[in-house]
Amino acid sequence: MARPTAPQAADNFLVPNATFFVELIAFLVILWFLAKYVIPRIDGALAARQAAIRREFDEAEQAKAEAKETEDKYNALFAEARHEAARIREDAREQGAAIIAEMREQAQAESSRIVAHAHAQLQAERQQVVSQLRSEVGAIAVSLAETIVGESLEEDARRSRTIDRFLADLESQDASGAAEGAGSR
Repeated sequence: MARPTAPQAADNFLVPNATFFVELIAFLVILWFLAKYVIPRIDGALAARQAAIRREFDEAEQAKAEAKETEDKYNALFAEARHEAARIREDAREQGAAIIAEMREQAQAESSRIVAHAHAQLQAERQQVVSQLRSEVGAIAVSLAETIVGESLEEDARRSRTIDRFLADLESQDASGAAEGAGSR
């Protein structure tokens, strides 16, 4: 077999040539430059970004926990406010019932006082009317007796006895008439 000639070796792409070595060296230099200067900066930026994201997640979790705690406090305060409102309503209802009972007692006491006063006033007026009627009936009885007897009853003692007798007769007639009326019914 014959050896390939130089032009044939240049045509074979598997055989390395000088351009290949220059390109390989340039590639390695760029790779070293990237590894030494660019990739650490990119890694640093990525690490900082990841740390920032982790911090934001931690802050979000913390904010979520604080929000949950605040919501729990709010719910507790709300439940306590409802309980307090129910207690205040119950106290107001009890106070209202007590006030109504007290007002009812006062009204009954006032009513009893007014009725007692009215009874006392009626009794006093009755006594006054009875006294006036006695004196008027006595005067009428004296004048009637003077007319019937035909003599003057000017003497006070005599007139007083006559009036008392006449009134006693009238009262006994009223009492016997009332008893007969009740018995016949």
